[in-house]
Amino acid sequence: MWILENNFCLRAVYHKFLYIPVFVLCATGAFAQQNRIDSLEKVLQSSPADSVRATTLIELAKAYEFVDVAKSKKLIEEAIRIAESKNLIRSRVQGYRTQAEMFRVGGDFSSALKADNLSLEAGINSHDSLTIARGYNNVGHDYYDLGEYDEAYFYFTQSYKIAQAQRDSFIMAVAIHNVGRVFKELGQYDRALDHLRLSRKMSHHIGDKAGEPYSLNEIGDVMLRKGDYDSALNNLNIALRDSRRLGLHDLPPKAMSNIAKIWRQKEDYTKALAYYDSTQQNYETTNDEYGIAEVELGRGLVYMKLDKYDEAMAAVNRSVSIAQRLNARILEIQCFNQLSILWELKGDYKHSLEYFKRFKLLEDTLFSQDMQEKLLRDQIRFETESKDSQILALSQDKARQDDELKKQEFVRNILVVVMALSAIILITVYRSGQRRRKINMLLLQHQEEMEKRSEELERLNQVKDKFFSIISHDLRSPINALSGMLDLLDKGAVTQEELPSHVRELKTRFNHTRTLLNNLLDWTLLQMDKLNLQATRIDLGKIVDENIQLLGPIQGKDIELVNQIPQQSIGFADSNTTNLVIRNLMTNAIKFTNDGGKVYITAREQGSEWLISVKDNGIGMKPEVLKILFDKTAPYTTRGTANEKGTGLGLILCKEFVEKNGGKIWVESHEGNGSTFWFTLPRA
Repeated sequence: MWILENNFCLRAVYHKFLYIPVFVLCATGAFAQQNRIDSLEKVLQSSPADSVRATTLIELAKAYEFVDVAKSKKLIEEAIRIAESKNLIRSRVQGYRTQAEMFRVGGDFSSALKADNLSLEAGINSHDSLTIARGYNNVGHDYYDLGEYDEAYFYFTQSYKIAQAQRDSFIMAVAIHNVGRVFKELGQYDRALDHLRLSRKMSHHIGDKAGEPYSLNEIGDVMLRKGDYDSALNNLNIALRDSRRLGLHDLPPKAMSNIAKIWRQKEDYTKALAYYDSTQQNYETTNDEYGIAEVELGRGLVYMKLDKYDEAMAAVNRSVSIAQRLNARILEIQCFNQLSILWELKGDYKHSLEYFKRFKLLEDTLFSQDMQEKLLRDQIRFETESKDSQILALSQDKARQDDELKKQEFVRNILVVVMALSAIILITVYRSGQRRRKINMLLLQHQEEMEKRSEELERLNQVKDKFFSIISHDLRSPINALSGMLDLLDKGAVTQEELPSHVRELKTRFNHTRTLLNNLLDWTLLQMDKLNLQATRIDLGKIVDENIQLLGPIQGKDIELVNQIPQQSIGFADSNTTNLVIRNLMTNAIKFTNDGGKVYITAREQGSEWLISVKDNGIGMKPEVLKILFDKTAPYTTRGTANEKGTGLGLILCKEFVEKNGGKIWVESHEGNGSTFWFTLPRA
């Protein structure tokens, strides 16, 4: 696991960057470390300039990091305060990065991400490409720890591109290594091995001895997941040996944890528990709560195999408690799954069902179709750009060869022209001009035709992308619900008394899904100009009531939906598209309203139109967000108050359908004071 950090040592010694240390202690031991602390304290007492003081505070914070954690945090906060007040960009980059490492060692990945983002922002302002590349890598690693693999992949590949442009092989090797780790977590083991082995080869080529054991540890983990335990054990033992020899103090516990998993799979539970004990001692020394939580989960799995269910339950509960506090969602998913199995083994199917639902909900949220699609798009883009770079280099060589040939041909033509008669020259030039004009006309006609086809294909492609994004967004929930219910029915975990309520809930969701599919197909045809809207008399109040009945039971929040539309509010518009607009606006209001909030739907007459509003008392929006909310070229999306995801297409659909029905739509919002979406429709 590589993270890049700044240091001021010679490149020949440290390769310009360090791997993030978990025990960053000088090779000469505690005595030399204390001398370093004393020397830095003397520099501070001499009241140096702000830039020197900030740099000294950062170095002193690193020295205290594993001696006095509280003091280390205070020192880095003081360094950041000075760097921010004096706008010392270099010190801001180093300060935020060091603070992120402190959060990361403690397992607080969300805080680490915030600090690394600030470091990246400062690095961008410094216009230093290699600093930016390091920043992208660190942010990607934070997303990796949080389980956001699509975001992690994006930042790792951005780091690689910048390093490639600067021809920095070290950062390129680190980025390729981290991309391999992403593929490992996604189960693409062959692709992961390709990247990890390439990274190891690059580390060996540039003399980066520390890089090889990191790669071997990850390769061992991949082989473990593939079930090749002997190969996994061989790679992990080499990684463990070399990391100790090189003083890479953060790697041994990770390698030992993987070795413990191998012995667990081999059913040698005595060795597995021994390795878990040794691993926990290492993590307790550095107060690495995330590592401790992983060990507790591993112990729980061993106890479960030994039929010690109470001990297993206690261990897994300790693990999930730490995971929830650290927002470590991957670990939380694993814990919920094991708790569901444990309660089932103990015969308590009610608790088993409860943990299974939590497991599936968190898994579906984290490994969503949107994330998979985004990762695939980024992957294709990255591989395409890499190939394009190779093609460009070959094209440049070909262009130079063509230029040389053209020069030689030009000389020969000059000799021919000198000997040719002037009449022949004039005729040739004239005929050549005529042919060129004809060819140019044909080329222009062909170009115009290709541009028209390209525009049509682009428009159809956008329709396709929107269509599938909406389907993945709205159909996932009922399908997952059905899958989970079928699993529970198969296991006999649902009682006869509970079955009717579950069936009613599934029926409601699938009725909604069937209606949605019809609307989506109509919308797709509309985008291709193959569908005309059918304007009829519609009861706006009835539509709102139907959507309240639909959304109320499945919203997942305690939010009151209030229909304030007067009776007999009859509009003249297409029923299906109007229904979709109202439902999308209500869903959007629910998404950005906290528990206990309210959503009001009102309508009043305004000339020949109805003025309809959906108002919430939620979190509101910033002015800059309002400007891009309905921009169909770059859909805007953000998470809701309960961490709900979206595609950003809902409001774009609302705008298109409202305008097709002869109305207009706009929004009024203030950050912290809720939002009100307005739209108009013709009156009947």
